[in-house]
Amino acid sequence: MTTNSREAILAAATLSAQAHGYLGMNFRDLAAEVGIKAASIYHHFPSKAELGAAVGRRYWEDAAVVLEAISDEAPDPVEALRRYPATFRLALQSGNRICLFSFMAAEFDDLPDVVKTEVLAFADVNVAWLTRHVSAAGLAPAGDSEARARAIYAAIAGAQLVARSRSDVSVYDALIDGYRAAGLLPG
Repeated sequence: MTTNSREAILAAATLSAQAHGYLGMNFRDLAAEVGIKAASIYHHFPSKAELGAAVGRRYWEDAAVVLEAISDEAPDPVEALRRYPATFRLALQSGNRICLFSFMAAEFDDLPDVVKTEVLAFADVNVAWLTRHVSAAGLAPAGDSEARARAIYAAIAGAQLVARSRSDVSVYDALIDGYRAAGLLPG
Protein backbone atom coordinates (compact mmCIF):
# COMPACT_ATOMS: atom_id res chain seq x y z
CA MET A 1 0.00 0.00 0.00
CA THR A 2 1.43 3.33 -1.02
CA THR A 3 1.39 6.78 0.46
CA ASN A 4 -1.14 7.65 -2.25
CA SER A 5 -3.47 4.96 -0.86
CA ARG A 6 -3.09 6.42 2.61
CA GLU A 7 -3.95 9.89 1.30
CA ALA A 8 -6.92 8.50 -0.64
CA ILE A 9 -8.19 6.79 2.52
CA LEU A 10 -7.83 10.03 4.50
CA ALA A 11 -9.64 12.01 1.79
CA ALA A 12 -12.49 9.48 1.59
CA ALA A 13 -12.75 9.29 5.37
CA THR A 14 -12.90 13.09 5.62
CA LEU A 15 -15.79 13.28 3.15
CA SER A 16 -17.55 10.44 4.95
CA ALA A 17 -17.13 12.13 8.34
CA GLN A 18 -18.44 15.42 6.94
CA ALA A 19 -21.56 13.64 5.66
CA HIS A 20 -22.10 10.99 8.34
CA GLY A 21 -19.89 11.79 11.32
CA TYR A 22 -17.32 9.54 12.97
CA LEU A 23 -19.91 6.92 13.82
CA GLY A 24 -20.97 6.75 10.17
CA MET A 25 -17.46 6.00 8.89
CA ASN A 26 -16.82 2.36 8.12
CA PHE A 27 -13.87 0.60 6.58
CA ARG A 28 -15.93 -1.36 4.03
CA ASP A 29 -17.47 1.78 2.50
CA LEU A 30 -14.14 3.62 2.58
CA ALA A 31 -12.38 0.70 0.88
CA ALA A 32 -15.02 0.62 -1.86
CA GLU A 33 -14.62 4.38 -2.36
CA VAL A 34 -10.84 4.09 -2.62
CA GLY A 35 -10.90 0.85 -4.64
CA ILE A 36 -9.08 -1.41 -2.18
CA LYS A 37 -9.99 -4.24 0.17
CA ALA A 38 -11.26 -3.21 3.61
CA ALA A 39 -8.47 -5.18 5.27
CA SER A 40 -5.94 -3.02 3.40
CA ILE A 41 -6.99 0.05 5.37
CA TYR A 42 -5.63 -1.60 8.52
CA HIS A 43 -2.14 -1.39 7.02
CA HIS A 44 -2.10 2.37 7.70
CA PHE A 45 -4.82 2.67 10.32
CA PRO A 46 -4.94 -0.27 12.74
CA SER A 47 -8.26 0.92 14.16
CA LYS A 48 -11.16 3.19 13.39
CA ALA A 49 -10.04 5.39 16.29
CA GLU A 50 -6.60 5.87 14.72
CA LEU A 51 -8.19 6.66 11.35
CA GLY A 52 -10.58 9.13 12.99
CA ALA A 53 -7.72 10.80 14.84
CA ALA A 54 -5.64 11.05 11.66
CA VAL A 55 -8.57 12.54 9.75
CA GLY A 56 -9.21 14.99 12.57
CA ARG A 57 -5.59 16.03 12.89
CA ARG A 58 -5.25 16.59 9.13
CA TYR A 59 -8.51 18.55 9.08
CA TRP A 60 -7.54 21.00 11.83
CA GLU A 61 -4.00 21.34 10.50
CA ASP A 62 -5.41 22.21 7.07
CA ALA A 63 -7.87 24.62 8.70
CA ALA A 64 -4.99 26.35 10.52
CA VAL A 65 -3.19 26.82 7.19
CA VAL A 66 -6.34 28.29 5.62
CA LEU A 67 -6.82 30.68 8.54
CA GLU A 68 -3.23 31.87 8.35
CA ALA A 69 -3.63 32.36 4.60
CA ILE A 70 -6.65 34.57 5.32
CA SER A 71 -4.51 36.55 7.76
CA ASP A 72 -1.77 36.92 5.15
CA GLU A 73 -4.19 37.92 2.38
CA ALA A 74 -6.16 40.28 4.61
CA PRO A 75 -3.79 41.86 7.14
CA ASP A 76 -6.64 44.09 8.33
CA PRO A 77 -8.20 42.03 11.17
CA VAL A 78 -11.71 43.28 10.37
CA GLU A 79 -11.37 42.09 6.78
CA ALA A 80 -9.96 38.75 7.95
CA LEU A 81 -12.98 38.31 10.23
CA ARG A 82 -15.30 39.14 7.32
CA ARG A 83 -13.72 36.30 5.35
CA TYR A 84 -13.88 33.72 8.13
CA PRO A 85 -17.45 32.45 7.44
CA ALA A 86 -16.41 31.44 3.92
CA THR A 87 -14.24 28.69 5.40
CA PHE A 88 -17.35 26.94 6.75
CA ARG A 89 -19.42 27.71 3.66
CA LEU A 90 -17.13 25.57 1.49
CA ALA A 91 -18.30 22.31 3.09
CA LEU A 92 -21.94 23.17 2.38
CA GLN A 93 -21.05 23.80 -1.24
CA SER A 94 -19.46 20.35 -1.42
CA GLY A 95 -22.42 18.00 -1.35
CA ASN A 96 -24.20 19.70 1.56
CA ARG A 97 -21.52 18.53 3.96
CA ILE A 98 -20.62 20.24 7.21
CA CYS A 99 -17.42 20.78 9.09
CA LEU A 100 -16.49 17.31 10.28
CA PHE A 101 -15.93 18.70 13.76
CA SER A 102 -19.52 19.86 13.98
CA PHE A 103 -20.55 16.26 13.44
CA MET A 104 -17.92 14.93 15.80
CA ALA A 105 -18.78 17.46 18.49
CA ALA A 106 -22.36 16.17 18.40
CA GLU A 107 -21.01 12.63 18.82
CA PHE A 108 -18.45 13.67 21.44
CA ASP A 109 -19.55 11.34 24.24
CA ASP A 110 -19.24 8.34 21.92
CA LEU A 111 -15.83 9.19 20.47
CA PRO A 112 -12.56 7.51 21.42
CA ASP A 113 -10.27 9.78 23.45
CA VAL A 114 -7.75 10.15 20.59
CA VAL A 115 -10.51 11.54 18.37
CA LYS A 116 -11.85 13.81 21.13
CA THR A 117 -8.38 15.37 21.36
CA GLU A 118 -8.50 16.32 17.68
CA VAL A 119 -12.06 17.69 17.96
CA LEU A 120 -10.95 19.98 20.77
CA ALA A 121 -7.83 21.00 18.83
CA PHE A 122 -9.98 22.17 15.90
CA ALA A 123 -12.09 24.34 18.18
CA ASP A 124 -8.97 25.67 19.90
CA VAL A 125 -7.33 26.60 16.58
CA ASN A 126 -10.44 28.45 15.42
CA VAL A 127 -11.05 30.23 18.72
CA ALA A 128 -7.39 31.27 19.02
CA TRP A 129 -7.41 32.71 15.49
CA LEU A 130 -10.70 34.49 16.09
CA THR A 131 -9.52 35.82 19.47
CA ARG A 132 -6.39 37.26 17.90
CA HIS A 133 -8.40 39.03 15.20
CA VAL A 134 -11.22 40.21 17.46
CA SER A 135 -8.62 41.69 19.81
CA ALA A 136 -6.59 43.30 17.01
CA ALA A 137 -9.76 44.80 15.52
CA GLY A 138 -10.85 46.18 18.89
CA LEU A 139 -14.25 44.49 18.56
CA ALA A 140 -14.50 43.48 22.20
CA PRO A 141 -13.54 45.13 25.48
CA ALA A 142 -10.17 44.13 26.90
CA GLY A 143 -10.34 40.62 28.27
CA ASP A 144 -13.54 39.75 26.36
CA SER A 145 -12.00 38.87 23.00
CA GLU A 146 -11.98 35.12 23.67
CA ALA A 147 -15.63 35.10 24.73
CA ARG A 148 -16.54 36.98 21.55
CA ALA A 149 -14.44 34.56 19.51
CA ARG A 150 -16.25 31.56 21.03
CA ALA A 151 -19.59 33.18 20.25
CA ILE A 152 -18.56 33.73 16.62
CA TYR A 153 -17.29 30.16 16.29
CA ALA A 154 -20.47 28.70 17.79
CA ALA A 155 -22.74 30.93 15.71
CA ILE A 156 -21.02 30.05 12.44
CA ALA A 157 -21.00 26.33 13.19
CA GLY A 158 -24.68 26.61 14.12
CA ALA A 159 -25.49 28.44 10.90
CA GLN A 160 -23.83 25.64 8.98
CA LEU A 161 -25.96 23.03 10.76
CA VAL A 162 -29.18 24.92 10.08
CA ALA A 163 -28.30 25.40 6.41
CA ARG A 164 -27.44 21.71 6.04
CA SER A 165 -30.78 20.70 7.49
CA ARG A 166 -32.42 22.77 4.73
CA SER A 167 -29.95 21.66 2.02
CA ASP A 168 -29.68 25.34 1.18
CA VAL A 169 -26.47 27.36 1.34
CA SER A 170 -28.52 30.56 1.01
CA VAL A 171 -29.83 29.88 4.53
CA TYR A 172 -26.22 29.98 5.73
CA ASP A 173 -25.63 33.24 3.89
CA ALA A 174 -28.75 34.80 5.41
CA LEU A 175 -27.71 33.77 8.92
CA ILE A 176 -24.21 35.20 8.42
CA ASP A 177 -25.79 38.44 7.15
CA GLY A 178 -27.93 38.44 10.30
CA TYR A 179 -24.85 38.02 12.51
CA ARG A 180 -23.30 40.98 10.73
CA ALA A 181 -26.42 43.09 11.15
CA ALA A 182 -26.55 42.20 14.85
CA GLY A 183 -22.88 43.16 15.29
CA LEU A 184 -21.52 39.72 16.15
CA LEU A 185 -19.42 39.78 12.97
CA PRO A 186 -18.07 42.89 11.31
CA GLY A 187 -20.24 44.09 8.43
